[in-house]
Amino acid sequence: MSFESEKPFNDFTHFARGIRRSGDFTIKESNLLEECGTAMMELYKGTRKPKTEEEKVFVEQITSDEVITDKNAKIFKKYLQVIQPRHLHRLCSNGTDEELNSNGYGSSSSDESALD
Repeated sequence: MSFESEKPFNDFTHFARGIRRSGDFTIKESNLLEECGTAMMELYKGTRKPKTEEEKVFVEQITSDEVITDKNAKIFKKYLQVIQPRHLHRLCSNGTDEELNSNGYGSSSSDESALD
């Protein structure tokens, strides 16, 4: 059998309450990650060599930028995307009113007098 591992996969650094309770994965996906995730992570990091043809396909698809067709590779790629840090874009300013007005943001008294 492929993706055999002695222990279940848990990532408590990213999922403090467990993968199942994260809400990012379906029941089938979380079951597969918990059963085979340790072997998948070892294959991904290169600490384990692929033993079966299915594991070879997994390694090829995870490392390439092509379209992923293997279900195991799809789920593990989804896991990798979920644990990536999220970039937040905030629409706020740290500048003072004078800095904002000099850069053309906000209203100034000279703009109001030009309208009269």
